Amino acid sequence: MQAVLAALTLPFRQLTDPGFRGPLLKGLGIALLAFAGLAVLADWGVGALAGGEGWLATLAGLLGGALVLASALWLFVPVLLGLTSLFLDEVAEAVERRFYPSLPPAAGASLAAQASAGIGLTVRLLLLSLLILPLALLLPPIGVVLYFAVAALSLGYGLFEAVAQRRMSVAESRLLRRRRRAEIVAVGVVLAGLAAVPLANLLVPVLGAAAMTHLLHRGQARSGQANI
Repeated sequence: MQAVLAALTLPFRQLTDPGFRGPLLKGLGIALLAFAGLAVLADWGVGALAGGEGWLATLAGLLGGALVLASALWLFVPVLLGLTSLFLDEVAEAVERRFYPSLPPAAGASLAAQASAGIGLTVRLLLLSLLILPLALLLPPIGVVLYFAVAALSLGYGLFEAVAQRRMSVAESRLLRRRRRAEIVAVGVVLAGLAAVPLANLLVPVLGAAAMTHLLHRGQARSGQANI
């Protein structure tokens, strides 16, 4: 529990750190571009569906645009995972430099192996999100709960494995993830909740990468394992 609390609180103490500033600004910029794209897509959907005349065409256009926008927002968590991969190393290095300065240089899985694992997870989450979407439209309470569970597991497992793979192989990261499943899911639940809050969700890529870096190293220190 102490490792989880540290993972969830320590990143906020570093938000003004110069090492966080670059990733935060890049993440915000990319997120703004993504939302601008969503707005354009929604506007296109309204125009395409409201091509006729009369109030029925207008209503169809508005509903269609809202559906397009809601569907895009539904896929925001897979987008978050994709964003995190762009500057995860930068965030993890900033955390290690400040809180774990005695660690040796990171020498884990190859970049190709890390990229393959990250892309695979993002694609699986994207497909799961699309499969759950019809259920959310037909049975909103069940669909939303199911989606939240998938988001929590995906953010937790995905971010932890990505951070761990900087210092170990893909297979070792997955073995460690299975051993520490409860802690990882606990942090994932908090990140998924934060991802559902407008504006705060823009911080999830940076905060999530930092939280999992703390969780990894606090757990290793607690178990008495050597620095990795």
